[in-house]
Amino acid sequence: MINIRKHAVFPEEFPEAWASDWGEDEFGLWMAFTYKGVRQAFRWCEPGTFLMGSPQDEPQRSEDELQHEVTLSKGFWIADTSVTQGLWQLIMDENPSEFEGDERPVETVSWEGAQAFIAKMNVLNAELKLCLPTEAQWEYACRAGTTTPFSWGEQIDSSLVNFDGNYPYNNGRQSEYRKQTVDVKALPCNDWGLYQMHGNVWEWCLDYPSGPVTDPQGPDNGGRRVLRGGSWIGLGRYCRSAARFHDDPSFRGGYIGFRLARGH
Repeated sequence: MINIRKHAVFPEEFPEAWASDWGEDEFGLWMAFTYKGVRQAFRWCEPGTFLMGSPQDEPQRSEDELQHEVTLSKGFWIADTSVTQGLWQLIMDENPSEFEGDERPVETVSWEGAQAFIAKMNVLNAELKLCLPTEAQWEYACRAGTTTPFSWGEQIDSSLVNFDGNYPYNNGRQSEYRKQTVDVKALPCNDWGLYQMHGNVWEWCLDYPSGPVTDPQGPDNGGRRVLRGGSWIGLGRYCRSAARFHDDPSFRGGYIGFRLARGH
């Protein structure tokens, strides 16, 4: 089930006071903030109802991808890219990344580290109201109105996704294995203007319940946190829209980053 009408429900306030620039293009509405010359754009995702998780007949699925209906009753803003090293260094005054580059995603970041970054950003500008996306928000944005394993359809290769192309999805053809991250906008965006939600780095999110729900927020505590999207070092199956991975909130890996969203 997909119930999405782009541009049918506009945000209550557009543009907002924190925005340095804004507009509308073929992908929808966007706003951006700029801090000391470093810019981060956000895309507007309208309210909608969708089927989260994967159907039983999706190849190479995992058992924790229970398909269920989720309603997002409010629209939300989500960053068009994962957090870059340039923005991270500006806020945190250090760079944990294995593969350095201002426009590459920051990686080797724990869930706790992502939360520390977000807290600092919100102190600098409380109007931003930054947070991690919930899993439901993340998958809704990743799918961009699709029901297929990837936002591009049934298959991917390394021209679309940065992953280990030696291990394609579902008997697909082999393609390049870059063995490192790439710039956050190096590969094509999805139909909602969001870059590399498949591959490059796993992205920390807030967990979700498994039954039919409206506006799931995830638990306030727990021993493990969820990651979405797959990574440069991962197999094709782990880059699917429904794929999930868990790890300790203190764990850091050279294939883990995060993407910002905005709370209400």
